[in-house]
Parts: sequence; structure tokens; C-alpha cells
Amino acid sequence: MKTRIENVSRRDFLKAGAGLTLGLVLPGAGSALAAAAKETHGDEAAFAPNAFVRIGSDNRVTVVAKHLEMGQGTYTGLATLVAEELDADWAQVVVEGAPADAKRYNNLLWGPSQGTGGSTAIANSFEQLRQAGASARAMVVQAAAARWKVPAGELRVKAGVVSHAKSGRKASFGELAEAAAKQPVPQEVRLKDPKEFTLIGRHVPRKDSVDKTTGRAQFTQDVKLPGMLVAVVAHPPRFGATVRTVDERAARAVPGVVRVTRIPQGVAVLAHDYWTAKKGRDALQIEWDDSAAYRGSSEQILADYRKLAATPGLVARRDGDADKALGEGAKALEAEYAFPYLAHAPMEPLNCVMRVDAQGCEVWNGEQFQTGDQYTLAAFFGLKPEQVKLNMLYAGGSFGRRANPAADYVLETAHIVKAIRGEAPVKLVWSREDDMRAGYYRPLYLHRLRAALDAQGKPLAWAQRVVGQSIIAGTPFESAMVKDGIDGTSVEGAANLPYAIPNLQVELHTTSKDVKVPVLWWRSVGSTHTAFAAEVFLDELATAAGADPVAYRQALLGAHPRHAGVLKLAADKAGWSKPLAPAKAGKRGRGVAVHESFNTYVAQVVEVTVADDGSFKVDRVVCAVDCGIAVNPDVVRAQMEGGIGFGLAAALSGAITLRDGVVEQSNFHDYPILRIDQMPAVEVHIVPSAAKPTGVGEPGVPPIAPALVNALYAATGKRIRTLPIGEQLKA
Repeated sequence: MKTRIENVSRRDFLKAGAGLTLGLVLPGAGSALAAAAKETHGDEAAFAPNAFVRIGSDNRVTVVAKHLEMGQGTYTGLATLVAEELDADWAQVVVEGAPADAKRYNNLLWGPSQGTGGSTAIANSFEQLRQAGASARAMVVQAAAARWKVPAGELRVKAGVVSHAKSGRKASFGELAEAAAKQPVPQEVRLKDPKEFTLIGRHVPRKDSVDKTTGRAQFTQDVKLPGMLVAVVAHPPRFGATVRTVDERAARAVPGVVRVTRIPQGVAVLAHDYWTAKKGRDALQIEWDDSAAYRGSSEQILADYRKLAATPGLVARRDGDADKALGEGAKALEAEYAFPYLAHAPMEPLNCVMRVDAQGCEVWNGEQFQTGDQYTLAAFFGLKPEQVKLNMLYAGGSFGRRANPAADYVLETAHIVKAIRGEAPVKLVWSREDDMRAGYYRPLYLHRLRAALDAQGKPLAWAQRVVGQSIIAGTPFESAMVKDGIDGTSVEGAANLPYAIPNLQVELHTTSKDVKVPVLWWRSVGSTHTAFAAEVFLDELATAAGADPVAYRQALLGAHPRHAGVLKLAADKAGWSKPLAPAKAGKRGRGVAVHESFNTYVAQVVEVTVADDGSFKVDRVVCAVDCGIAVNPDVVRAQMEGGIGFGLAAALSGAITLRDGVVEQSNFHDYPILRIDQMPAVEVHIVPSAAKPTGVGEPGVPPIAPALVNALYAATGKRIRTLPIGEQLKA
């Protein structure tokens, strides 16, 4: 989408004088910017978050981040893009979250919508924010040139200081900010050649680390408003159940409980603090109406999926004639892979603060999906979208949970606020148990794969059937992301399998209407299961062909050099061509997987040691990533390491299971995340690249599980086709 630069503070600046504020304007957004500019009178002009770049007379450069910082390093990356082209001193740069305004802060890869997800933050901002920085730099230079009456071409900018060598004059950004704001916005700016980068691609400290380690960082849980009430909700134990009767007397008798109110999601208890509200909720006597509730089990769902997998599904990709070729090979293989429901389980449980008054609705939240939540709340309260103000705070993880098209916990807060007629601000808090038992999940999936090899062991045919719920059907994204009945997220990573197989068919059975368990995207979305099925099955083909797993893959990746590149780099760095050092006790094995997700290519080699009793340890992971230009290599490495740990936890023990419609897990004791003593040594190698950057928040996850089970097979000869691995090696 085409953008242009506009000085949104200029008119107001001429009145008061304070600093330089630049916004990037989307077509048709002029009226919105004009309105925003009117809000920024006087000294407030330097502080109103109505643009991407703001330079104050105090020499502070403020970058307004349109994307949520939830631990992935977005604030650092976005600020780096601006500071690079601005030639700012990294120490003078601060970051603040943008308000909800899709006309100014939309995700350029999503169209007219503001939000964070799909590893798009840096990818969609790379040129946009560099352009903002370059424009600000040009205006500062013009201001200095006019003041010193020298040609702008003779000026140099370095670390936030403009200098003129011939006259020896120097001025900081802060000293020039007032004059810079009066300069015309350049229509075109030259962006740096990557060879000129001084910040991009280099080590720069994260902008959020100090505040987070000193406790200054503000999360939703830190928000306290005068008169605010804290709410917890009793949700139905089964999906689709409702409240039949509720006896509130014991809850109201708890000292400190202020209100008890029924809402569509259950029964809310409000108090002045969380623990009192929770104690009140625990005292509620509720009879649930399960007449419309889902009462199935994970085993029943899987059994139903197996029946579906025996029948043809909708075709997501068809190359050649797979059905015919399956009967013509020298060797045939077949396998089934099963995946459980998974919880997001962010370290910071879900929460939201909201107040409503005559002016509108204001929300404080780790806001990941501004446009969706803003319009949902506007419709709920009968407001205009611009009357819904969203304050984006830090979030302690999300993995997709906070970007819900249904706006579930945000809308739940709205119901509570409305139920008490807006008499007080409300902070809704979900405990981890609440979210794990009544939340949204990565869908349960089943894959059935069949293949035929020719006489040389090369794959002649590949047929894959995927069965699972759609996370897109029924959402506002359905018209764009579900084509001919196929949810693209269900088959991503399968329908675009990169391997050269002449007869390839991928089919999908969507079961959204049959299962009532609410589902949502989970970190790396469809690739969480498609990468596993594809990379484990390909390993099975390599074994059947008597081929080396790396060489077998390389031979099939001739048309996909970036896949092949990361595969070779990971294999080389792991010493794949050399035998593994033997274990002091037990057996050792090494496995590999390569996968592309969100336009980033990742290969991982895993080394394991398996004891005689079937227990095992992941010793080492060597990861190679091609994400284009690595804006911040430290963040890229951290995201790969985090993705590996996240994916390992799910592979080892992650499973949400249902029995009689009730989720059996509740917290980290029975849905464990990776413990520190389980974290392997991880090496991350980044492919040098001049390509535009892609995302790194999610692509580190998909390869780890298949690489791990391939390593376990190499050590033990036992194939694991159902996740989580659990105790399967001990069976």
C-alpha cells in the first residue's frame, strides 16, 4: 500500500513550538490526521502519539510503535528502523505504543487493519519506518542549513548531532526540532544502501529490557484506576453450556465482594482486589445447563477424524495424478500422524481494564488486535470506532491468544462494565486455570499420508489428507482466507510442500461444524502440525530409500534454494557428515527438519541421548535461519531459541485433552512448559542476506518437533507419530 509522509504537527507547532512530529499517511487518511492534529495543541504536541516519529526539544526521539511488544523484540526492531535512517543516537531513542487507528497504524500486510501477528511486524514496517526516519532526518538537516545559511549537502548527521565541518557548527536534534517542524516534508527521500547501515544488522540493546528487569514496565495487571473493581468470571465447565441457576448468597457474603452479576459468558464477581473476587467466585453455587454443551472426548474426536481420513477431502493442491501413481511405485508407504489440542499458556494470564463514560470507552490491554477489538467494542456499546480508545501496554506473551477475532476476553470485560452500567472501571482477570479450561486452543489434527517410491527410492507420489477444525471459518477473515471451502491455515506447510514430487495431492476435511471446542491460531499456526507430518514422513521415505536424510532432502529441493541453503548451513554447522560422539550410557541419535513459514526458512538439527529405560535428553539443537536482513541479530537468535523451547515443550508433553467435554488440564503442573534443565544447548546461525526482512517470532517452532522425533528414531529405530511424545519410548 502506498504511503506518503506528512508533518502532522506543523500547524500546531507554529502556534506553540515544541518538536517535530511525522506521520506516514495512507490514502484517504487526511481527515483523520487533521483531526489528530487538532488534538495536539500547545506543549502537548510533543507528546501526542499521533505519528511514528517525534523529536522533542529535550532531544528525545520517540518512536511510536504500531505493533505490540509481547516479548518478541518488536519495540527494538521498529525503533532501529527509524533510528538507522534518522542517524539518531540509540540512547536518545524511546518507544511508546501507538493508539488504535487503522488509518495511520495499519499492518500493511493485512490491509486496512491494525494488529500484530503472523510474524509481520518488521516485515510490513521495514520501508515504512525507514522512510519516516529518513524524512525526519532531511527536515532536521534543512533546518540546520537554513539557520547556518549553508548548503544542506555540506551537513553531516551522526548520533543525533548535525554538524558543518567548514564552520565548525554543531546542533543536536533537540536544538533543531522547533525549526525542523516548520520545514516542508520532502516528497522523496533516499534510503540507505544496506552497506551504509550502522544499526541494522548490529548489536543494539533492547529497548524494553531495562524497564522489564527493574519493574518499571507497565503491564495490564499494573493498571489501577480510581474506584476500579476487579472481576473474575465463573465460566461453564463444558463448551456450549449456560447458567441454569445460580445461588449468589455465599459469594455476596464474602467480605469485600461488591457485585455479582450474570453475563452471557457465566457469572462475574467483582471486588476491589483479585483474591477477594476469586474467593467470591469460588463460593458461587451454580447449576449449569449442559443441554447444548459439547460432551465428547479427545479419543472420540480422533476416532471420528480417522473415519473422515478414509474418505476424500477437498483438494488443496494437485500435481499430476497421485492416486494413479501410488499404485505404480516400487515401494509404498503409509503413516498417520495425530496432534492434540494445545493451549497458548502465556506467562501473563489474560486481563483487560475498561471504563465507559459519556465520551466513550477506554481500554488498557496487551492489545494485539486493535482494529478488531475497537470495532467489536464500538458495536457493543453503540459507539463510533473512534470513541473506543485502546491503550496498548506490554504483554507477557501471547502466541496468538490475544489476537482473537471474537475479542473474547475483551468483550467479556465489556459485558461486565455494561452489567454494572459503567459505574466503575473494571479490570477483568483470567487465571491460568480459567484460560486453560475455558479458552481457545490450537485445533486437534489428524494427517494421513501415503507415498510411493520408484526403483531408485525417489518419491513418485505423495498423498496427504488433513482433518481438523478451521480457525478461520465464522470469523471476519473467512471471505479472504477460506477459498472453495479450504481454510488456508489448515494446509499451509502442506499445500506448499517444496519437495520435487511429480504426483502430489493434499486434501482437507474441515470439521468446524462437528466439534464445539473453540479454536484459534497458535504460534506458527498451521505449520505446527503440517511441518511435523511432512518432515517425519519424508524421513520415513529416506529410510525406506536407504538414503541419508539431509542428502535425500537436498536432492528434492533444487527449485527451492533458500530451503536448501538453511538445510546445508544447519547440517554443516552440526557436523552432519561426521559420526556423533557416543554416549557414556544409552544411545545417541541425530535428526533434521527444514521448513518455511511466514516467508522465513529454518532448518534444525537435533541431537539426543536415549537411556535404556526410554527416557531421553535433548543435547543440542543447531538452527539455521534465513529471514532476509536480520535487523537485530540478537533478537533473531533469541526468537529462534525461544521458538525451540516453546516447540520442545509442546512436543514433549503439551496436550489439552477432553473427557466428557471437560478439559482435563488446568495449569503448568499438568500442562508443563519447558523447565530450564530441559533446555538444550542451542546454536543459531543466520544466513547473510540483502533481501527484505521477514518475521522471526514464529518460524523457529515448526522444525523442532519433527527434527526431535527423527533424532529419536535414529537413536532407537522407533517412529513416533503421535504428539506429545510423553512416555512413548518407554512403552
